[in-house]
Amino acid sequence: MAETMTPEGFLRLAEDIAREAGDMLVAKRPAMSTRSADIETKSSPTDVVTVLDLASEQLIRERILAARPGDRILGEEEGDRPGETDVRWVVDPIDGTVNFLYGLPDWAVSIAVEVRGRIVAGVVNAAARGEVYTASEGGGAWLAGERLRCNPAAPLGQALVATGFGYDAALRAEQAEVLTGVLPRVRDIRRGGSCAVDLCSVASGRVDAYYERGVNYWDYAAGGLIAAEAGATLGVLDVEPGGERVTLCAAPGLFEELHGLLTPLHTESGS
Repeated sequence: MAETMTPEGFLRLAEDIAREAGDMLVAKRPAMSTRSADIETKSSPTDVVTVLDLASEQLIRERILAARPGDRILGEEEGDRPGETDVRWVVDPIDGTVNFLYGLPDWAVSIAVEVRGRIVAGVVNAAARGEVYTASEGGGAWLAGERLRCNPAAPLGQALVATGFGYDAALRAEQAEVLTGVLPRVRDIRRGGSCAVDLCSVASGRVDAYYERGVNYWDYAAGGLIAAEAGATLGVLDVEPGGERVTLCAAPGLFEELHGLLTPLHTESGS
């Protein structure tokens, strides 16, 4: 069964759902004094999931299935739900959960719509900032009615580059080693804590580039489309057979420079 909506139709539905989930999360975020009761750990003591991660994903799944009961859904917390159509929704209910816990604004609800393996619509709701980024395939990237364009390619030495770090201690050590090779070669580094928000920052020109090793599909599916529709190149660096890839994003020209910088650094770090 094929999809029966346009990319714009999928986008409207995804945006409505992402806004509802974001509003719920802002209203229910626990006070600092009570947050520990709402936390469980996943892959490591620093990799956490909260009651509200689960509640957000449940809300999103319920709204999707109410509107399109045959679609597939891939969510960070509940995994892959099979379906009967060529449409799959890719959901991160809170990208940047640690930021969410600590009351930092760089977290987002991320929803992408994939048709036959291609992302056609994406929404990143940075709800604490009151910013909803949207894009549809061929329709551009948007924020508050303004079309977004990434910055023109800066020379690598003048580029402001966002990055992030994994939860595993060994991976963090390797990422720190790579960072020591990147930092002297760029204008500066920013670490926000949400892949989805970082990609939207590339799209809006708040940073020039982004790279990170080990992010998941639900982290970058929506934000990657938004960045691409804003003119950026999104790609990967394969650091080893079967290993965690490095996702990177920047304007054409800068993308190639950053790719060239990162390739030997990851080889030397043993990544």
